[in-house]
Amino acid sequence: MSTSTSSPRRRKNPIRLGDAFRAVRKLIANPDGTDQVFVIISALSGNSGERQFQRFSSTSVGRRILSEESDLLSVLMDRETLHALPEGTLGHAYADFMTEEQISADGLVSSSEEGGDGLSVDVDRDRFGMRMRDSHDLWHTTTGYGRDLLGEAALLAFTFAQTRSPGVGFIVAVAYLKAGGVPGARKLIRDGYRRGRRSAWLPAADWERLLGQPIQDVRAELGIEGSPKYDEMRSEAGAVALGAQ
Repeated sequence: MSTSTSSPRRRKNPIRLGDAFRAVRKLIANPDGTDQVFVIISALSGNSGERQFQRFSSTSVGRRILSEESDLLSVLMDRETLHALPEGTLGHAYADFMTEEQISADGLVSSSEEGGDGLSVDVDRDRFGMRMRDSHDLWHTTTGYGRDLLGEAALLAFTFAQTRSPGVGFIVAVAYLKAGGVPGARKLIRDGYRRGRRSAWLPAADWERLLGQPIQDVRAELGIEGSPKYDEMRSEAGAVALGAQ
């Protein structure tokens, strides 16, 4: 592990309003444009990522992940091993989720690179940033929110409660305003925020260990309450993609 956690030279990430608003327009035109989400988060989040990294690196799990140079993505890409875990475990549920959604663990990598998420700061900070990116669908599986438009909005509200990232908060605010005409949508988003406030801090979750545990035990350990019930709402493109099986 490098000594970057104690270095006075920390990442500076100025707010870029122009980039954010251009990305918002593109995201409104194409709600499935994941790369634009990364642009918005990077453009508006300032130094919140540094604060998250400092918190992560002060935890026992964070110190171990950084010192052992653990790579969560390689674990999540081994779909065969995850599917071989007993039914009811987080790993098995995650593998089922990824199969049903027709996505792969490395699917967010290209989107984050296209969106310019600000990696390549230093080894430890990069590792933390990639771990946050790669665990996104684990958060979906653990919280019970789907990858539809409402599920993503609710999970982002959960994420904002956890990270206090201004970029994430901005996306949630836009989603909340646009959800006014959808019955129950705003309540779901508010509930996502409340659940995030009450839960343990997921960025420091020991996902490698939790994958082999019963998902109900994982939720209990992380303090994730309830199981959200809602009618999924997908964009036309998203629905077509899922239907073409």
